[in-house]
Formats: sequence, structure tokens, C-alpha cells
Amino acid sequence: MTATSATPEIDPAAIRRALAAWYADRGRHDLPWRQTCDPYAVLVSEVMLQQTQVERVIPYYAAWLERWPSFGALAAALPADVITAWRGLGYNRRALALHTAARRVVEVHGGELPWEPAALHALPGVGPYTAAALRCFVRGEPVPVLDTNIARVVARVLAGVARPREVPPGQLVAATRSLLPAEGAREHNLALMDLGALVCTARAPGCFECPLAAECRWWLAGQPPARTSPKSAALPFESTARYARGRIIDRLRSGPAAEDELRAMLPESHRPRLREYLAGLERDGLAVPIGSAAWALPPG
Repeated sequence: MTATSATPEIDPAAIRRALAAWYADRGRHDLPWRQTCDPYAVLVSEVMLQQTQVERVIPYYAAWLERWPSFGALAAALPADVITAWRGLGYNRRALALHTAARRVVEVHGGELPWEPAALHALPGVGPYTAAALRCFVRGEPVPVLDTNIARVVARVLAGVARPREVPPGQLVAATRSLLPAEGAREHNLALMDLGALVCTARAPGCFECPLAAECRWWLAGQPPARTSPKSAALPFESTARYARGRIIDRLRSGPAAEDELRAMLPESHRPRLREYLAGLERDGLAVPIGSAAWALPPG
């Protein structure tokens, strides 16, 4: 991102200083997963936080670690118990991915999280973001951790645009990397994350209180609106397959159920698709057939 006559120069050092001072005073230092560098605990937090609000995750995180405090403990759990404990977090496949990852860590890697890139990325549920988060938040490696909040801050401050989707992914990664300090990458990335969550928000950014306003190309350009087309109106959640699948899993957490019962409990619009939903849950390892017309959570 080379500055032009109309684009102010960026001073990475000034950004880092302002960000560090703000984080020391305003950061969310008391979040429980920030009190540890244990690979297992960090992985649990990262999987739980995917598409789920922080406040909602906190009690689940504590209960999960109390029940299954290590890769070995989780690996020994029954899938049905894992899915049941996940109730309320949504996206139930995340629970199974975390459970399968724990088993692989125990069975293939001797109970220790692998750090070789290919092995780390091969773990279920560990994509590029989660791998980077583990490397940074566990080992302090100076790598970009591009969650939604960090991507939004970097897109505005360095690229001068409202939304990350307006910046090519590779350029966004390079811009984020350009801000990394030689030391203290963990705190730096957490600070960017908190700034995006608390100040540089998607809908109502608090630019007047932002510590980076003096360096922010988007703010200095007058906060130009996003150039991308707005998303089409979302369907009501109750009309989605995800809603129906969630209702089915919630029922199976209480024990096996006949297809007729599952069909009857669904809203009428979903009932003709019950077999489709059940087939999808079976493919994802979240449900298994019992006999010819009943279903249950996977036994083991």
C-alpha cells in the first residue's frame, strides 16, 4: 500500500505505540482464555468463539475445561456427551471437530499439539485463522491473526476502506503483517482484536475515541462508504436448514427419537425435508440411525 500525494504516509511504529497504550488501559485482559498459553485451552476457546459472542462463550469455556481439562480427557469422551455439552453454542459440527482433533492429537501426536504446519492444519477444525491464533497466542509467534475484528481495523487504517472485503486477501494479510512488532506479537494481536470489537465496530465505529484516528486512512478520508454491494436480506433463521438441524440435535440430546416424533416437532414447512436433514446430520457424524425409523446421537 504505497502512499500517494492524496494518501497519508502510515507510521507503523506510531500505530503500535498508540495501540499498546490503549490496550493497556482498555483491553479485555480478564477474558479467561487470555490467562493461559496452554495449547488445549486456547484451541477450545478459538473453536467456541467461531461465530459466537464472547459473553456467551465464557460460561461454556469454564465448564468445558472443568469437565475435560486436556486433550486426553476430551479424546476419551463419548461423542454424544460432547454434543450434549455443546448445547447452546450452535454449529454442532464444531464440537465433533474439536473432539476428533483431540483424538488425533492423542493417537497420532502423543498428546501434544503438533506445530509442524502440515500436521497442525490437518487437525479437524483447524483452518488458517485457528492455526495462526494458536501459533501466536500459545507460542507468541509474530504471525498475522486475521479474525473479523482485526481485518476490519487493518482495512480501515491501512487501506482506507470501510470493509475488509474491499481489499484483496493477500494484500490484507501483508498489511497486517507490516504492523507486527518484533516482540510482543501476542499482545499486539489481542489489542487489534479488542479495538475492532470495542471501538472500530462494523456498524457504529467510535472514531472520535479511537487511538489510531490520527493514522487511519479511512477516517482521514472522511469515512467513505463501502464500495461493495450490500448483502441481500437474510432469510428468517427459523426458515433455515440450520434451525431445523439444531432442533433435531436438541431433541436427540435427551435420547433417541423416532422419525415421526422428530417430524412432528418441526415447523410444518420443514417436515417434508426431515429425511434430508437426517441424512446431512449422519454425514456430519452428528446423528446415527437406530433400526429403520429412529435416530440418536453417535455412541462412540
